[in-house]
Parts: sequence; structure tokens; C-alpha cells
Amino acid sequence: TLLTVAKDVKLQVEFNPARVRAYRLIGYENRLLANQDFNDDAKDAGEMGAGHTVTALYEIIPVGVRSDVVVRGVDSLRYRAPAPPATAARGGELGYVKIRYKLPDGDTSRLMEHPVRETGGAASRDLTFAAAVAGFGMLLRESEHRGTLTLNDVVRLADGSRGPDPDGYRAEFVRLARLFGDIGAREEGR
Repeated sequence: TLLTVAKDVKLQVEFNPARVRAYRLIGYENRLLANQDFNDDAKDAGEMGAGHTVTALYEIIPVGVRSDVVVRGVDSLRYRAPAPPATAARGGELGYVKIRYKLPDGDTSRLMEHPVRETGGAASRDLTFAAAVAGFGMLLRESEHRGTLTLNDVVRLADGSRGPDPDGYRAEFVRLARLFGDIGAREEGR
């Protein structure tokens, strides 16, 4: 049962072009909205329940980092000048997140905004585990974006970032990923 605490929840992320050369949302392709739909209270979006969390993962290529990924250019905007580099740097901001939601009995959305700053530290256990799960999904779908990722990489990342796992969900994921590898090895051996 879902006890709804927010309805029509929408997330919009704007990356700082002075810090991020390219980006890609991982998953959620079937939930994308047009930019103008973010502010449209008539557009339906997802519900959030008490105690639920949602994770949106983005693959980013920072400015100045060489990559084999082809970044297709976008025509410059005719009526909007690019931000000057000094202003665009914005003190370490990688991006800006906006969240719109309605209260369960409401019809008008509320807005929350938060800058995303570069921390310079290592990824948290939760982020590393989420990346392993997303990587496993890319392997299962034989995604063109999986790069050189292997099943062994997924298992190593997930196993090394299990942390506290009171219900055993993370351990179960690692077990299933290993089992998938065992099945694949048996299939290749036929």
C-alpha cells in the first residue's frame, strides 16, 4: 500500500556548461517530459510514498576530460547569449536541481531548488552500489553505453559497496549478478 506524500513529482536538472561537457540520463527514458511540461501543473507525473526514495543517475563528462564518447553539438540559441565563463563557473556548481510536487490533496505545485556542488571526494557506498545496479542493467540490455564494463566489474563494485544491509537486498543483488555470470558461462560452454 502506498501512502502518498506528494503527487505529480517532477525533477529537472540543469548542468553547468562551464563544468559539464556532456551528460546522459541513465534509465527513465519512458518518463521524460518536455522542458516546458515541468512548470505545467496539468501534466501528470509520478507519486511519492512515505519512506520512498527515487534515484536518478546521470553519466557526465566534465569539461577538459578526453573521452571516446561522441558529443554531438547543438546549435547555439539565437536569442540567449551564453553565460560568461566567470559567472558560469558558479563556485564549483556542477548543476542545479529543481523539484516540483503537489501535496496529496493539492492542485498547485510547489518548487524546491538546490545547487549540486562538486565535493571532490570519493563516491558514497550508496552511489557506488546504484552505479553497479545501473551497470548491470546496461549489460542485460546490451546497451551501447556500457563501454568496457564487465559483469566482474559490476560484482566487484556492488560487493565492495554493500555496507549495512539489514534486509539482505544488496547481498541478494550480488548473488543474482554472480548467478547470471554462472549461467552465461555454462551457456558459452555448450
